[in-house]
Amino acid sequence: MTRVCHFCSEVTDANLEYSDFSLVFIGKMCVLDKKPPQQSEGFKQRVIRALLYCTGEMQHFHIHMQDKIFLLQLVEWCLRGTSQVILVNNPLSGALILGALLLESPWLALLGILGLLASTFTAVILGQDCEEMYTQIEEISSGHYGFNGMLVALLIGAFSSAGNWYWWLLLPACLGGATTTFLSSGLATILDRWDLPVSVFPFNTIILLYLACTGTSNPYFPNTPALPPGAPESTNLTQLHVPQLLQGAVLGVGQIFACQTVGPSLLILVAVLIFSPILTVYAIFGSVIGIVAGLSVSVQQGFLYSGLAGFNGALGCMTVGAHFIFNWRTHLLSIASAFLSSYSDIALGNLLGFVGLPPSSWASTLTGTLMLLLTGKNLRGYRIPIEQVTSPEMNLHPCFQWSEANTDVADV
Repeated sequence: MTRVCHFCSEVTDANLEYSDFSLVFIGKMCVLDKKPPQQSEGFKQRVIRALLYCTGEMQHFHIHMQDKIFLLQLVEWCLRGTSQVILVNNPLSGALILGALLLESPWLALLGILGLLASTFTAVILGQDCEEMYTQIEEISSGHYGFNGMLVALLIGAFSSAGNWYWWLLLPACLGGATTTFLSSGLATILDRWDLPVSVFPFNTIILLYLACTGTSNPYFPNTPALPPGAPESTNLTQLHVPQLLQGAVLGVGQIFACQTVGPSLLILVAVLIFSPILTVYAIFGSVIGIVAGLSVSVQQGFLYSGLAGFNGALGCMTVGAHFIFNWRTHLLSIASAFLSSYSDIALGNLLGFVGLPPSSWASTLTGTLMLLLTGKNLRGYRIPIEQVTSPEMNLHPCFQWSEANTDVADV
C-alpha cells in the first residue's frame, strides 16, 4: 500500500508507518530542499559562467562574431591585436589596454590605433590571394598581424621630441605599421620550419631603422636620443628608495606599451589577469628579476624606478610561460630567460646608447627565440606547438599529449 505526499507529489511506502503529520513534514522539507537550492545554484552558475566567458581566448565570442558585419569583426581583430603585444589573445583585455593607453596619453593611443589598423588592413590585402586562405584569416582575426604595427606607432610617438599632437607623425606611423606586415609574412615562412613565432622581430627592425634614419636633428621627425642604462659614476645602493623599486616592478609591465605611470600599468596587469593568472605572475616575476639584474650591475636609479629595467625581463619570462607547460623545469627556464633577457638588454642599451638608439625589446625577443630552440629531452616534451598555444591554464592537463606529439615529431 502506498500513499502520496501532496507537497512534493512523491509516492511513499505505507509500510514505513508514517503518520499524516510525517507526510506533511516530508512535503515541507521537499519544498525547502528543492526550490531555494535550485535558484541559488542557478544564479551562482550564471555568475561563474559569465566570469569564465571573459577569460582565456573567449572562443565563444570569436565564433559569435564570425557572421557579423566586417566593421564589427575588424573591431574584434584590433582588440585581439592590441592584447597580442603582451602575449594575450582576448578582446576584453585589448579593450582594457586601450583604456590604459588613453589614460596614459590620448596622442599615443591614437598613433597606436593607427599603426594597428595599417598593419591589419595590409594583412587583409596581402591575404586575399593566399592559397591557405582560411589559415591567413585566422591569423589576422587573432591579431597576429596587428600588434607589431601598434608597437611601431607607439614607439614613434614615445621617442619623438616634437611633443604631442604633432601631425607629421601620422605618416611614419601608417607606413611603419604597414611595413611590419611585410616583414611578418616574410619571416613566417622561415620561422615556421622550426615552429617558432614571428614575435616582435618586425617591430624591433622597423623602429630601429626609423630612429637611425631620422636622428635627433631631423626637421620633420626629430627624436629624443636614448641614453645608456649604465650609471655614469658609482651609485650608492644604500640610497635606493624601496617603494619606488616596487613601483618600478609594476611599471616594468606598463613599459611594454610605453606607459610610465602606475595607473595604466595596473590596468594592463588586470588585462593580463583576465586572460591568464599564471601569465600575470610571470609578468610581475620577470619584471622583479629585471630590477634585480639592474641592481647587480649598478645601473642608473632612474632606469630602475621607471620600469625600463624590468620590461625585457617580464617579456622573456612570459614567453617561456606561454610556450611551455607549467612545471618546475619550465619555471626554472623562465627564470633563466628573465635574467638573460635583462642582462642582454643592459648590454645592448650600453652599446646602442652611444649612438642614441634604444635597445627596444631585442633582448627578450632573441632570448625567447633561443629558449624555444632548446632541444633538451626534458624540456622538448613540455614545449607547446605554436598553432596550439593558448592560455597557460588550458595547457596544464594535456601535458602528456604534447610530450607524445613532440616525441613523434622528433622521431620522424
